[in-house]
Amino acid sequence: MPLPKAELHLHIEGTLEPELAFELAERNGVKLPYADTDELREAYRFEGLQSFLNLYYELMAVLRTERDFEDLANAYLARAAAQGVRHAEIFFDPQAHTSRGVGMDTVVEGLWRALGSSEDNHGVSTQLILCFLRDESAELALETLESARPYLDRIVGVGLDSAEVGHPPVKFREVYEAAAALGLRRVAHAGEEGPPEYITQALDVLGVKRVDHGLRCMEDPALVERLVRDRIPLTVCPLSNVRLRAVDTLADHPLPAMLDAGLLCTVNSDDPAYFGGYAGDNFHAVRDALGLSKDRLRALARNSFVASFLEHDEERRQRYLAEVEAYAFP
Repeated sequence: MPLPKAELHLHIEGTLEPELAFELAERNGVKLPYADTDELREAYRFEGLQSFLNLYYELMAVLRTERDFEDLANAYLARAAAQGVRHAEIFFDPQAHTSRGVGMDTVVEGLWRALGSSEDNHGVSTQLILCFLRDESAELALETLESARPYLDRIVGVGLDSAEVGHPPVKFREVYEAAAALGLRRVAHAGEEGPPEYITQALDVLGVKRVDHGLRCMEDPALVERLVRDRIPLTVCPLSNVRLRAVDTLADHPLPAMLDAGLLCTVNSDDPAYFGGYAGDNFHAVRDALGLSKDRLRALARNSFVASFLEHDEERRQRYLAEVEAYAFP
């Protein structure tokens, strides 16, 4: 039995495995520019965030119907459950779909077919977070939020993703203020490729309660001190950081130093189909490459539930935390 954990940084579109991509392409009459799954996997050699995003958006062309999004989510949930995920807070990118004619209703209804029955079918509780594409305009983000209003009973928060450099958080001040007025929780990618100042902006301008990635906070001791003092969680994605060249090798990853500094770090998979592993794979990878002790692994699992948006279901959170404490490592 794997260590129980929550996954807080997971893009559902990033769980599209090559086999499912080809299956959906055939179902929907989409021609992929790859001969087979082996050739597609060869394309998963990224020079950085943008080269990944190019493929990420290209493959989304196979996602057309509610059934497609349901199949995508169920495939992720089955893999996540097998790796010990008990609770998942799942990002989705509606603009990447609406821009090609797939409506918000199709995306949300399709995902919810899987998420709404996830506890019964997979033993995983779920929450849904709508992400804005930061390399698109703030006006489009506002339009996206407005189009999501009919589905806010299924969406707990908003996030900010896609190409970071040159698109500072301050660009999205207005849409985050609107999201806050709607009672939505706020997170944002910051400090993956962007500078530490982006993390500060995400906190001060967007009012985020959790920072996605946040690696480059380590370049600013005062920011680290603030993150520790205010117990701001960081959703770290180790295998992603290596694949996208944020760090050279997993052995160079700053996670141990971040934990030593007292930061509330969690370990997540980001876009696991592209980056070489799901949540449990990331735990195993950092254990082996960084020599993390059982106590540290347990602390990371504990952090994941502490950092989750389960504050309105404290009984569930405490139940999950008890599972972590009771876990017997093999």
